[in-house]
Amino acid sequence: MRIGVPKEIKVLENRVGMTPESVREAVDHGHEAIVEHDAGQGIGMADDDYVRAGAKIAATAREVFDAAEMIVKVKEPQHVERRMLRPGQVLFTYLHLAPDPEQAKDLVESGAVCIAYETVTSATGGLPLLAPMSEVAGRMAVQAGAHYLEKAHGGKGILLGGVPGVDPAKVVVLGGGVVGTHAIHIALGMGAEVWVLDRSVDVLRRLWTQFGRPLNTVFSTRDAIDRHVTNADLVIGGVLIPGASAPKLVSAAQIKQMKPGSVVVDVAIDQGGCFETSRPTTHADPTYIVDDVVHYCVANMPGGVPRTSTFALNNATLPFVLALADKGWKRALAADLHLRNGLNIAFGKVTYRAVADALHLKFVSADAVLAA
Repeated sequence: MRIGVPKEIKVLENRVGMTPESVREAVDHGHEAIVEHDAGQGIGMADDDYVRAGAKIAATAREVFDAAEMIVKVKEPQHVERRMLRPGQVLFTYLHLAPDPEQAKDLVESGAVCIAYETVTSATGGLPLLAPMSEVAGRMAVQAGAHYLEKAHGGKGILLGGVPGVDPAKVVVLGGGVVGTHAIHIALGMGAEVWVLDRSVDVLRRLWTQFGRPLNTVFSTRDAIDRHVTNADLVIGGVLIPGASAPKLVSAAQIKQMKPGSVVVDVAIDQGGCFETSRPTTHADPTYIVDDVVHYCVANMPGGVPRTSTFALNNATLPFVLALADKGWKRALAADLHLRNGLNIAFGKVTYRAVADALHLKFVSADAVLAA
């Protein structure tokens, strides 16, 4: 199979779909790799590194899209990229379609086979291709929150961990999944007072066992959210429903009750965000203020540390890339239920129910598409 790796063009997105090491693995499996010029520049990898791995270098994205049978990316294709897709071409990347009707419409019209990293599952019920970026984003969320709590950056002027004789910041983490677990790890390490809210007692029990008494665990109810969010210094939203829009856990009224200079970091913004006042921002312009509360809602947070993120992502995606290339998309999906769960759109049909429901589109099962 001919695998194409274009340069990412989303604002300040420096990750890349495949590292030279991943390209070498694909070439060793008998496949071709076409990599756009300077695609790896953001992670410190030159064209020569890809050439040594066995790739061919293309001058433009158009050349990559025209030549490749499968496109491997990181972020959702931008409008100009979506116009280059063709029927039957495989697109393997993050899509986050539920809050993005324009992208969904373009992908339906393209006729391409669109497999989303974020809905591929594992035998244990996890999301193995989302997890590495959730780990990165959870850790970054605390760094970003600490930065914007500084007075010079719009915050109330609090040091996250405090100092002897002065209280630390109160950090509230919504959701005890992968994002929440890694946010808790960093926040506790920095000396903050940390509270986590989740609707699963099993999750709270796991976190209690992992972190011990320094972590405060609370079963999530409307009252608990209201009580803890409104007196927090930093709130991190990390709640996810696979493939669907994130639930709006914090209302605009609750944001208004927060202390001036408080900070919210919405890691769920790729799926629409879990704060009612959230809207996507970029690394170039990461924050805005609503009712004196700083909102950090960067939609591609791990892109801020592209080298770490790219290698972590490739560790997870490579086996699936090789399966798709070795077997072809149809056989690969038929053989692996978990990879099949990643199919969101194919040949003009929406094949992931949560996406279809969120966008009020007709749902056709992946099994039906494979049978056809």
